[in-house]
Amino acid sequence: MRKLKQNLGFLVLRISVIITIVFLLSLLLVICINGSKVLSLSFLLEFPKEGMTKGGIFPAIVGTFLLSIGAVIFALPLGILGSIYLKEYAKGRRIIRVIRVGVNNLAGVPSVVFGLFGLAVFVKFFDFGVSVFSGSLTLGILILPIIIRSTEEAIASVPNDFREASFALGGTKWQTVKNVVLPTALPGILTGAILGIGRAAGETAPILFTAATFYNRHLPTSIFDEVMALPYHIYALMTEGTKPEFQMPIAYGTALVLLMLVLLINLVAIIIRYRARKAKKW
Repeated sequence: MRKLKQNLGFLVLRISVIITIVFLLSLLLVICINGSKVLSLSFLLEFPKEGMTKGGIFPAIVGTFLLSIGAVIFALPLGILGSIYLKEYAKGRRIIRVIRVGVNNLAGVPSVVFGLFGLAVFVKFFDFGVSVFSGSLTLGILILPIIIRSTEEAIASVPNDFREASFALGGTKWQTVKNVVLPTALPGILTGAILGIGRAAGETAPILFTAATFYNRHLPTSIFDEVMALPYHIYALMTEGTKPEFQMPIAYGTALVLLMLVLLINLVAIIIRYRARKAKKW
């Protein structure tokens, strides 16, 4: 009877894995088949033409890059400093618990709420307008929990012997953190930053109200210009277009480019983590 239950349990697990793989492969297959029809070098490097019914997606690629990098530039220092405080300086368990509950709740907030927050605070209150700057700040808040968690894990993985050796040589707490802990935890911190870039690149709702525009034939000249972005470009083509027979293939091609971009970013994160684990000698 026990063996029967075990076999049934393994069978359920195998079926669950197979179903997951089938859905994943189906998604990739549909996107690749439909997107490959328009994918070309000119599609990647040309500007849109004739109301988004022809041409390429170069402004959307540039806009996605600017928003993602801007988000990381804003979130990475805050995430690292917050993690250092939590792991190295915070003394009371209650305050650590409160901060971590806040971070976990922030991670669970729907992305559209971040978009409304960015609209109210950055676009309206600070009067940054619909711009790269507003979108980057909004996405930065969105990915902040990812960076804090990954940095905390990276710092926690540093052996205490390293800290004790630094203290034994006369190093202060900050010198130990700056010269010993952070360099050792750097691969894990970079992994979190890269995963944050991948998350920011694929978000639509936060930039819907703060940064994105449907059609723009020019690249932004400052951080206070609005931009095109790959996720919003897909949304706009599928919901606001007037010529779906021309716009749907472009939408699938854009989805394929975005999918390849996110997979590439995640692959880089996996390689960094693998090399970091391989390089550890303790």
